[in-house]
Amino acid sequence: MAELSLSDRVRAALREVIDPEIGLDVVELGLVYGVEVDATDVTVHLTMTTAACPLGEQILEDATTRLQAIPGIGAVQVELVWEPPWSPDRMSPAARELLGWSP
Repeated sequence: MAELSLSDRVRAALREVIDPEIGLDVVELGLVYGVEVDATDVTVHLTMTTAACPLGEQILEDATTRLQAIPGIGAVQVELVWEPPWSPDRMSPAARELLGWSP
């Protein structure tokens, strides 16, 4: 089996970052706006469903911790971004269905 790229390992680690209020991971919720890999250094752009998210800091810390645990990774930066604003349209179809937001 081929080894996963660093970018794929980063995305897999982000799938383990769960929003405790909703119980779904940040990838399924559409909170990951971008992943940049430069050799072994990684920058992730994350947003929250709302600027008033009481657990935003915890989610950012969890993401950073999980990314730093990836073997061979260098510097990790998780940046909180607000543009474009998050909307339920960014969620995966499975996440929308699970939350009862699908048509």
